[in-house]
Amino acid sequence: MSDATSFPQAARVSVRNAQLRGNLRHATHTIRAKRAKAVAELADWDRLRAAGAAIKDRTLRHLDDYLEQLETAVTAAGGTVHWAVDADEANRIVTRLVKATGETEVVKVKSMVTQEIGLNEALAAAGIRAYETDLAELIVQLGDDRPSHILVPAIHRNRTEIRDIFRRQMGRWGRPAPQDLSDSPAELAEAARLHLREKFLRAKVAVSGANFMVAETGTLVVVESEGNGRMCLTLPETLISVVGIEKTVPTWRDLEVFLQLLPRSSTAERMNPYTSTWTGTTDGDGPREFHLVLLDNGRTDALADQVGRQALRCIRCSACLNVCPVYERAGGHAYGSAYPGPIGAILTPQLRGTASALEASLPYASSLCGACYEVCPVAIDIPEVLVHLRERVAEGGSTTRDGARVTIKPAKGHAAERAAMRAARWAFEHPRALRAGERLAARTRRAHPARLPGLSWSASRDLPTVPPEPFRDWWQRTHGGEEAK
Repeated sequence: MSDATSFPQAARVSVRNAQLRGNLRHATHTIRAKRAKAVAELADWDRLRAAGAAIKDRTLRHLDDYLEQLETAVTAAGGTVHWAVDADEANRIVTRLVKATGETEVVKVKSMVTQEIGLNEALAAAGIRAYETDLAELIVQLGDDRPSHILVPAIHRNRTEIRDIFRRQMGRWGRPAPQDLSDSPAELAEAARLHLREKFLRAKVAVSGANFMVAETGTLVVVESEGNGRMCLTLPETLISVVGIEKTVPTWRDLEVFLQLLPRSSTAERMNPYTSTWTGTTDGDGPREFHLVLLDNGRTDALADQVGRQALRCIRCSACLNVCPVYERAGGHAYGSAYPGPIGAILTPQLRGTASALEASLPYASSLCGACYEVCPVAIDIPEVLVHLRERVAEGGSTTRDGARVTIKPAKGHAAERAAMRAARWAFEHPRALRAGERLAARTRRAHPARLPGLSWSASRDLPTVPPEPFRDWWQRTHGGEEAK
């Protein structure tokens, strides 16, 4: 999606795709029901949720200290830490590290952040081929597609579509799929397993992300369900992990809270089938070289926003996507980012700014129903941040970009909104004018249209009916002039 394409324009295409909407509806409702059942098993879920939010907030307040502690611990354990201020710097660092090994292939696992920075494309431009090893990511890569969900990137594909992609594309990337491959889940999984196994056994370099980084020991943590992460993290000679700075937690004791919150909120499991941890390097066990690339890419700008910074609590569980009515109908591609759904609607504009049509429209990609807040395992008040960002888009004002305070102009297309809000403010500040306007509206109510012309919002919504008389007039008439409290 280009920067000129706003969310409403992209969503208009998605909602016309009946197959996509059917796939999304089935998948999100299934995951939502399983998650609710898994969460209901814990009597102290609300306390766990509050603890997760508190740990994240404390970490973010002292993030500079914890990052320095993390760097010291990783270095002491034999790893090398690299700092990347933005996507370009991160891509240069990873490309240089891979080239230094002499290899032209890498296997990848568990890294939304590499999608954020476009690492695969940067490596390809340098003659290095990156192979995704997560089953859903493999489907997306083979289909020359983009992820549409945080947890299940190929959620928009059904198994018949996946079978066709495997038959058509696997041979171009390595071991081909059997020509008689059916759409049975077992056969699809076996075809992927055989295709990936040769990649695992041949690869000398792996690129990973991490769900968490423990500052006190320099340990990185990946949780996953397929075992591909374990293969990527142990077999190659060189491991390069690219991780956003907000993934830091202070201690192992803190990590314990998130290892309860994450699996139940994401895969609806009591614990993940594979939880892999690694600390630096160990002779004769695992990769001989470990590099950690700590990525900012707008995160410290978000950290400077006292309302918006709560988006950095996110542990990428995807629970908010599975309950969002907008995401269910529009799909992930409409968000134009590695982070779709409600969390993407507040995270992407903070990481990128709101200068383009896409980022300026994302805070409006919500009904503000609040379901996302109710299911968030770290209590991110997404509706609050959405309203906060809408104000920034419509009004402009002071914000932080690239570490400096700047004043941004209001986005285009919001002049009428600003005028309406200013008129409302003036009316509420002048009670006599407000009362006169209420009386005028009541007397002319039969002439009011049911819908506002030219506004897509009102195409499916009737305007509220104006009552026969204003509330204050009714109160005076029925209570003998007693002042309304």
